[in-house]
Amino acid sequence: MSHAVRPWRSLRRPIRACADTTPRSLAGQGVSQRDVSLAELTPREREVLALVAEGLSNKAIAERLFVAERAVETHVKQIFMKLRLDPSADTHRRVLAVLACLRAESAA
Repeated sequence: MSHAVRPWRSLRRPIRACADTTPRSLAGQGVSQRDVSLAELTPREREVLALVAEGLSNKAIAERLFVAERAVETHVKQIFMKLRLDPSADTHRRVLAVLACLRAESAA
């Protein structure tokens, strides 16, 4: 495994750790509404987000979770909706979702 891949593997712990945050624990800590919305994610959506943070494609996530690729697409769409990440030509929503989670973890 190359050194370039290892840092992504280490992101899995923070992503999983932020899965335990609640809106109440984040409120009043200078955390944005997008970050508070992380608490609205289901356990499966948080699992998908952790795999997105590892840089996996929807197909690779589906194979890892033993689900259809369409199910992963649905989870990713729900993550974007709950984090209020609208489509834009100027941004990459998968990256923004991971950054929101990392910001929430660092604020906790």
